[in-house]
Amino acid sequence: MKIRRAAKADMTFTSDSKGRDMTTAKAATSGTAAAATSSEFVITRVFEAPRELVWQAFTEPERMQHWWGPKGFTVIASKMDLRPGGIYHYGMRAPDGSTMWGKFVYREIVRPERIVLVNSFSDEAGNITRHPMSPTWPLQMLSTFLFAEQDGRTRLTIRWSPLDADKTERATFAGAHQNMQQGWTGTLDQLAEYLANA
Repeated sequence: MKIRRAAKADMTFTSDSKGRDMTTAKAATSGTAAAATSSEFVITRVFEAPRELVWQAFTEPERMQHWWGPKGFTVIASKMDLRPGGIYHYGMRAPDGSTMWGKFVYREIVRPERIVLVNSFSDEAGNITRHPMSPTWPLQMLSTFLFAEQDGRTRLTIRWSPLDADKTERATFAGAHQNMQQGWTGTLDQLAEYLANA
C-alpha cells in the first residue's frame, strides 16, 4: 500500500498494491478563520462496480437498506420518495438494540451523476431531532453525492457541510472530521461489500 500526505490537510491518501485509489478524505476550507469552523468534509471512494449499479444502491430503498448506516447497524425501516422535495425516512437498530432515525429531503437529482439533499436525524414520525450522542451537532447537513464513471468503475464523492448552523454547531462539525472519516469509511465498506455481491 502506498501512502502520501496531502499538501494542505492532515489526511492521508492511499492506494492499494495495484495502484487503485482507496478511501480519501479531506477538509476543504477557505482562507478565513471564520470559514475554518464550518469546513466542508469530503470523502471519495472508487468502487469496482458500474455507475448504474452504484446509483441504484443509493436510489432504491430495497438496495439501500442492505448497506446504509454505521458499521454493525441494521436498517429496520426504509421509505423513499425519490424526487426533488421528496423524503427518504429510515430507521436503524444499533448492535446494542437501541434505535436511531434519520431522513433526507432531496433537493436535486441528476441521474446518474448527482444527488443533493439535506440530511438530519429524526424521530420515528420524521420530525427533525438532535444527534442522539452529540447535542451540538448541526440539525441539518447539506450532502452532495457525485457519481463519476472511471474505466468501468465508479468514483463516488460525498461532500458534507452544516446547513443553517450556529457557531457552536459549526465548531462541533469542524472538530469531528476524523470521526466522520471513520464513520463514512465503515459505511462505504458495507456498500463495497453489497456491490460485490449484487
